[in-house]
Amino acid sequence: MSQTPDCRLDASGLSCPLPLLKAKQALAAMHPGELLEVTATDAGSWRDFESFVEHSRHTLVERSEAAGVYRYWLLKAEGV
Repeated sequence: MSQTPDCRLDASGLSCPLPLLKAKQALAAMHPGELLEVTATDAGSWRDFESFVEHSRHTLVERSEAAGVYRYWLLKAEGV
């Protein structure tokens, strides 16, 4: 991801559904248009974040996985 995130959340070591819950809390404190980077180690987070953005107005800009580390970049939606 070339854009610098406005907020970073390290959810490493947390089990499902905690990485997503922590991300929701972080997004709630952010301004529309800001970018959140989440780092997690729970493989279930891949599915959780995918489902979350399908049912929310936030955008999953990018996601990656390397050596069991999952990274997500979420763009906070307007009016949320």
